[in-house]
Amino acid sequence: MTPVPGGAVELRDDRRDTRWRTELAPFLLGTYPVTRDLHRAVTGTGPTPDPAAGGAAPLTNISWLEAIELCDLLSARAGLGQAYSRDARTGEVAWDRTSDGYRLPTEAEWQYACKAGTSGYRYGEIDDIAWYADNSDGRPHDVGGKKPNPWGLHDMLGNVWEWCWDLYDEEVYGSYRIFRGGGWAESARGCGASVRRRSHPTFAIDDLGLRLARTVQGVRTA
Repeated sequence: MTPVPGGAVELRDDRRDTRWRTELAPFLLGTYPVTRDLHRAVTGTGPTPDPAAGGAAPLTNISWLEAIELCDLLSARAGLGQAYSRDARTGEVAWDRTSDGYRLPTEAEWQYACKAGTSGYRYGEIDDIAWYADNSDGRPHDVGGKKPNPWGLHDMLGNVWEWCWDLYDEEVYGSYRIFRGGGWAESARGCGASVRRRSHPTFAIDDLGLRLARTVQGVRTA
């Protein structure tokens, strides 16, 4: 995992026409999206068959709820505290923000890490940094095949969308969760640091995966 320094990021909600600034503590973020090989090593089973994708390709067809479960499995395997618990009656997921276990990044953490101190829509020329509709040949590619951002994070844009912890807009969309980054089937315009998408936590598709985060021990996440 890659250490990400603390800092601040500005986010926006176009529906509400609002912007807000979030202060972030240092945290750890996966250098790459979770791969099919990592999923197999943790669960003992292969992900949804995809003859076009090898083990180093990003894991796809995983829902937000399955992503949460995978984070807890990884934490248990590593001897870390589990970040999440799920109410057996309501199904609601709670996050223990003091846990040092694996978790999904918040939307603010994801955007901050993606931009990596840059100020543009992307951190580089799109064909140099991302697999997207114009260059992906209609499939995901092994992680790390494109140039990283200035903080050494690969595939933050393109290849697969990545689930985040946050609700999108509870007032309008209820339990829908956010995903970020654009995927191999996305147009160039959809692969930008500020692009926000959402879906139901049970939703899974072939260009949506996840990236792991961890809270730095002793530093509380906002």
